[in-house]
Amino acid sequence: MKFIQSENYPIYFNSNCYTALNSHLEAQNYSIIFILVDENTHNVCLTPFLEQLETSCTIEIIEIESGEEHKTIDTCVGVWNALSELGADRKSLIINLGGGVVTDLGGFVASTFKRGINYINVPTSLLAMVDASVGGKTGVDLGHLKNQIGVINSGEMVLIDTSFLETLPENQMRSGLAEMLKHGLIYSRTYWNKFSTDAISDYDSLIYESVVIKNNIVSQDPLEQNLRKTLNYGHTLGHAIESYFLSNPEKEALLHGEAIAIGMILANYISTELAGFPKEENDTIKSFIKRIFGDVIILPSDYDAIIELLKYDKKNEHGNINFVLLEEMGKPRIKCLVSNEIIMKAFEYYKA
Repeated sequence: MKFIQSENYPIYFNSNCYTALNSHLEAQNYSIIFILVDENTHNVCLTPFLEQLETSCTIEIIEIESGEEHKTIDTCVGVWNALSELGADRKSLIINLGGGVVTDLGGFVASTFKRGINYINVPTSLLAMVDASVGGKTGVDLGHLKNQIGVINSGEMVLIDTSFLETLPENQMRSGLAEMLKHGLIYSRTYWNKFSTDAISDYDSLIYESVVIKNNIVSQDPLEQNLRKTLNYGHTLGHAIESYFLSNPEKEALLHGEAIAIGMILANYISTELAGFPKEENDTIKSFIKRIFGDVIILPSDYDAIIELLKYDKKNEHGNINFVLLEEMGKPRIKCLVSNEIIMKAFEYYKA
């Protein structure tokens, strides 16, 4: 697959990844290379990755605990301390080898250590390949509130080796699929139809097209002032649901994509009420998403707490909670205000 040139960095695929990486390492002459992993990618991804490296540079491994609950400033402090103790300087490189938690947190650590050192993302989950590692967003959660602390700062390159997907459990593959479906809803009916009408047999081409879609949007609005906000479709309520289930001891935590799948069903319903999205098509989309992700029990007693979390959404301005809605597939509308009454109706529609 041909590499994709983003505004500030290239995105390479499969065998081209390591040719590009080794050329970059030779040209840059880094002082130390740090590879950030969690315990899962340490066990199953690190060895095959190291086998591809051609460098005489010192390599140090830093491991963090896996899971959204560890995407915190406390974890960052641990990584910053490790970098200092291991002699990192401004000519060091961090390679983030992992899923969205590793790439988000590792990018933030690199962007802030000694006022910024280089980093490279090597996403190993489907979610990170099509979303988290592309676009320069870095950051961590504040308690159970998603991505409240961070910066937009691009790495040197993104390396997407789809062979790492062979290590993923089925629920992690589904989680990434949610973001790919979102790309179809906000950008391309043709792309959506590739999921809804055919069995998925060629993930590589679908991943490539998903990255192209995200890159096209980010390149036009890198700092998320306008168009890039459309990538948050389904995320306003989806992030609130994810945070609520993460913080509530009576609930089982949801993966990011599982929460976003719910958020997209809710956003689609709200779109029929406020943006003219076709109701019959909305029902078809709901059935398709539920066929993949199943049902999650959200009780009426949960509604108020989830809605309360909306005030922390990053798209909010001047106290307004801004939704992304759809007028039709591929035609999003940003900065939409939605009443609590319609949100309640959307929850009831999800359960129906």
